Amino acid sequence: MTVSVKSSVVALRTAPINPDHWYVVAQSAEVTTKPLGVTLWYQAIALFRDGQGQVHALEDRCPHRQVKLSEGQVVGNHLECAYHGWQFDSQGHCAKIPYLTDKQKLPQCSLRVYPVQELDGFIWLYPGDLAVLERQKMQPMGLPEWSHLNYIASFTKIDCQGHFSFLIENLMDMYHGHLHDNYQAWATAALQNLTIQDNRVDAYYTAQSYYRIDKIWSISQLFFPALRRLHPEPLTVSYCYPHWRSQLGEDFRICCLFCPVSETQTRAYLVHFTSLEAFPKLHQLPIAFRQFLKDKLFNSARKLLEGLVEQDVVMIEQEQQAYLHHPEQRSYEVNPTLGKVQALIRSQAQGF
Repeated sequence: MTVSVKSSVVALRTAPINPDHWYVVAQSAEVTTKPLGVTLWYQAIALFRDGQGQVHALEDRCPHRQVKLSEGQVVGNHLECAYHGWQFDSQGHCAKIPYLTDKQKLPQCSLRVYPVQELDGFIWLYPGDLAVLERQKMQPMGLPEWSHLNYIASFTKIDCQGHFSFLIENLMDMYHGHLHDNYQAWATAALQNLTIQDNRVDAYYTAQSYYRIDKIWSISQLFFPALRRLHPEPLTVSYCYPHWRSQLGEDFRICCLFCPVSETQTRAYLVHFTSLEAFPKLHQLPIAFRQFLKDKLFNSARKLLEGLVEQDVVMIEQEQQAYLHHPEQRSYEVNPTLGKVQALIRSQAQGF
């Protein structure tokens, strides 16, 4: 069957997620003793910590009056509804109704429970088929650099009014550096190779990097452009569906952890790591001091990330609005990487 350009473009910009993957729905510090409501592809979810600090994820509705459980509170190991005080355990079962009489039984209602893991500073949630999860032994992508003493982490949130395809295309597109002025870490990227697998696209570029972290003061280049030294470095960007990773030389790694909300909204976390691998003497210092240094420098690149995100979100939201008003208009693309990214989004969406 022949598929027209128009119909394929429409499918891309409204394509659903493949739920059979782990998505990031929150940063660990966001889930406290107060429940947190999040949305992952139209599914309202309540996150909460029980009395032992374990994170749980339930469907965010009380089956009594259909109000949000995330607006309630945690009582021991139960999530309590703010409206009438009904309590639910971590398995989604009604555990207590404060005004239930001795002659009444608890209703046999239950809520959907989502597999959830707290890993590398973030909350990873699996919204898909549990049989697939068990059969394939799927695990979250993870961020091993998050707790590693040789990497300094910074992160910021992304919340844009656009389909997730626009955001991942932006991240995989290494040819819009002039948008970012002093925020960009590299220049003159040139695509060298593309590799395609079932769940990922890897693009290999060469680029001119503005940073070289080879002296203890080198991290100051993040804040003072005059200190930057242009030099060639390999640049790799990867769409590891549904998330994104990149690496510039040996000094910088950036990841984007996706939480698509709807066809017109995407939340994500952009996480930046600066490597300290080039300092062997630093590695010989006491672990307590190295942890202190890592903690002290945490989020040192956040302003840089926020500047990048602010500029990119403006463009992404313009793309979304242009599509909503004129979905028939064709977009012309010459970067072969984006064609492969779009094909991966479509293939992952099949059947959902």
